[in-house]
Parts: sequence; structure tokens; C-alpha cells
Amino acid sequence: MTAGDIAVLGAGMHPWGKWGHSFVRYGTVAARAALADAGVDWRRVRSVIGADTVRGGYPGYVAGATFARALGWQGARITSVYAACASGAQAIGAARAQILAGLADVVLVVGADAAPKGFFAPAGGDRPDDPDWLRFRLLGATNPAYFALYARRRMALHGETPDDYALVKVKNAAAGALNPHARYRKAVSAGEVAASPVVADPLRLLDICATSDGAAALVLSSLEFARRHGAADPVRIRAVSTIGPVYPRTVIDLPDIATDSALAVDPSPHSFRASIAREAYDEAGVGPEDLSLAEVYDLSTALELEWYEDLGLCGPGEGAKLIRDGTTALGGRIPVNVSGGLASFGEAVPAQAIAQVCELTWQLRGTAGERQVPGARTGIAANQGLFGHGSAVVAVR
Repeated sequence: MTAGDIAVLGAGMHPWGKWGHSFVRYGTVAARAALADAGVDWRRVRSVIGADTVRGGYPGYVAGATFARALGWQGARITSVYAACASGAQAIGAARAQILAGLADVVLVVGADAAPKGFFAPAGGDRPDDPDWLRFRLLGATNPAYFALYARRRMALHGETPDDYALVKVKNAAAGALNPHARYRKAVSAGEVAASPVVADPLRLLDICATSDGAAALVLSSLEFARRHGAADPVRIRAVSTIGPVYPRTVIDLPDIATDSALAVDPSPHSFRASIAREAYDEAGVGPEDLSLAEVYDLSTALELEWYEDLGLCGPGEGAKLIRDGTTALGGRIPVNVSGGLASFGEAVPAQAIAQVCELTWQLRGTAGERQVPGARTGIAANQGLFGHGSAVVAVR
């Protein structure tokens, strides 16, 4: 199924880091950069979609209106979207739906965050019906502990070692050193990864991404508007997958368990992340063999290896072989995280999925400079957020 292409006219970012300013300032900088890149006057934008940041207080919950106000009210349609780490991709999906429905021919999508230092804590008060809140609060399992369980499972099933995970950081740091928007622009060695402090065994500090301030924005349009605007061959978004997992509900609403129709649902034979990717491939009419590059959500080094398998870049248990062989490095057969990934950026939650598509845009345009993937024509961006949120975006040229 192909729902329809839309054009990426402009991409812009505010560099990641710890700058001490409001998320609104970062998002405004990124939005203006995207508008300038597109050559589109702000007054021509007919819809603004903001990816929410719940740590930004009320302005963060209504990010679409917050950014429209900062840029200057001009009558555009306003939308605000929250989906944790998938917020940016769901914002892109909402923009695409509006464009294909004819509700707006030019849409600005913005995500920005001013993240606190340290591990993310649950935001918005107690959420006893949220399994991620339960993991945080009842088990004491913050994200690094969660990542470490993935790593230990992979080590037990596939024979991976911490040395394999260190190679992911080495690869991504080398790419990030070439990216002017990255927070960390310094190559690291496997020895430096091994010498960094243990955070959650077997993962060390350099195996885990930081939290950051940052922003990213896109100007999206219909193909007809792009042609009228003089963009005869723009980068196109061909698929946006934001499906939830398929799994029976066996814990919530226990008194109704005997009649709960959800119990009749068979679990998916694929992992949640693999299902997200398959949906995107099906919608775009492409497969893993068609990819020139991928941007994936490397919250930890071990999770990047799992993404290789979920995206179909290799078979189950073969992720470590790809990193050992240099297959996913710049110059390899299928480069992954040529932006530097979260290893080089850190988490600025609402901006992350948008930043991934910015990187795909620059790569498919051939304007990524020293980190350019030669002849890039098709790319996928993928991530997973809290409580069943996830996304994959396919871009082509």
C-alpha cells in the first residue's frame, strides 16, 4: 500500500548541547533554519505541528501553538502531538495526512527540548496504569537498567561481548565528529569505552546516550506545491509507520479478564520494532535491500545491534557481525547512524525523530559533506518511544 508522497522542502536544526535556554528558543532557531532552507516565507505556511515536550510546562504541552506564537501568529492551522520519543515522527505523520487530505499545502513541523541532566524521571505525576511508570517507580529500572537487560539477553542468546557494543560507539562517534549539529564531536577508541564507568552492567557510560538540549524542524509540502516552488526533484517522504504492538492484554482490568476480547489476539511473530519497520516497508513499496542508509534509535550501543535485525539488515543474532565487519560504518554496505546517532547527540526527545529525517534529507540531497553516503537514494529512520509508541519513516529520491 502506498498512501502517497510528500516533499521535504526544508530541514533545519539547532545544535545539540547543554545551552541553558528555553526549548522555545531552540525550536524557533530550527524552524527559521528550515524555512530558509526551503525558501518559504513563514506567512506561506498553512499548518504548524509541534512535537510536545512535557518537561516544558504548559508551553511544552501545546508546542504547536507555542512555536506559532514565537514565529508570529499568521492564521495557520495548529496541531500538537505527544508520543514520547516517537513524537517527531507522529508529527511528520500528521503533517503528511493534512497535506494528502488537501488541508494544507505547506506544513512546518518542529520539535525541541531542554532536557534535565541525568536519567529521565517520569513526568506528569503518578501513572499507575502506565507500564513504563511501573518499571521506573516499582522496579527502580531507569532506562539504562532496561538497556542492560537487552544487552545481557543478546550476550546470552548470540554470544556478543561488551567489545562488540564498544564498536558501535566508536563508529557513531567517528560520524558525529563530522557533524556540526552534534553535541559530541570527538572520535573515541574501544579502549576509552571500556575504561568508562559501569552504569548498568554490562553497559558503561560511553555505551549510553546523554540527555541534551536541541531542536529540529522540517518544511513539508505537497508535490504540486514543490513543483510550483521550483523543486522539481525534492526528497520525498513515502511512508510513516506509527503502529502499536500486537499483544494480549493480561494485566490491566483483571476483573474483566474472562470476557476480555483482547485475550483472543495472538502476539505478533515479530518484535514491536520489526513490525514498525515492516509496516513502513510495505507502505513505501521497498525492502531492506533497497536502503542506502538508516538512522536508528541508539539509546544504548546494544540496542543499535538489535535494530539491525529488526530493520532486516541481517538475520536474528547477526547484528554483531555487521559491526565487526564495518558493514554499518561510513563506507560500508549499509551505513547506520551516519549523523552520529544519539551517541553523538544525546536525547532531546521531541526533536529526535525529526532530526533523523533531517539527516536523511541531507544525505539524499547529497549535501551531507564529509559524512555523505555516495549515491544515497532511499533511507529509513526508526525509533521506539514509551508505552507502545514507535515509528519508522522512509524517505526517497
